[in-house]
Amino acid sequence: MKHTFLSIAVALFAITSAGNAASQSSDGNKQALVQRVLALWHIEDVAISMAQRPATDALLKARVALQGRVSPEKQEATLKGIVTDVQKYIDEATPIVRAEGLRLKEPTLGPLLLQNFSEDELRALIALFESPVKKKFETLVPKFERAFGEKVADNSRSAIDPKLQLMSRDIGAKLRAAMLAP
Repeated sequence: MKHTFLSIAVALFAITSAGNAASQSSDGNKQALVQRVLALWHIEDVAISMAQRPATDALLKARVALQGRVSPEKQEATLKGIVTDVQKYIDEATPIVRAEGLRLKEPTLGPLLLQNFSEDELRALIALFESPVKKKFETLVPKFERAFGEKVADNSRSAIDPKLQLMSRDIGAKLRAAMLAP
């Protein structure tokens, strides 16, 4: 009887240990897959875009603010100076945000990937990220966006430009009125 109990205890221990080892091995495999997904996923680019957006918005607002208020020559010279300031900001901010994005990517997203994706799903993500078709598409996206944007702008310019000028004029009038009011 003692021998049977001991045999059962040893067998249970072996099964539990094997299960834990398999689980740890599975967790290790899953963690490696998560690391591969994170290496292929350039989500830090989102942070970079967020940091650069205010600079491009400022440039657009400056262009609108100058439109119709100063001579074309003065407008061009002023915008060149503003572009220099905007580029300086982008050059300084981008490396900071990229480094922070890379630093925070694994501790922030790793646990979420582990929690929400199975090993098979992580393998599928990796296949997607490594797909030659996806890579080709991504290299062509700027060309597609430019062609699309130019076509939309060309086709809607006659309807949009008067509205943009009216909006700029109205905003300028409100700003002048606010500045002149006691």
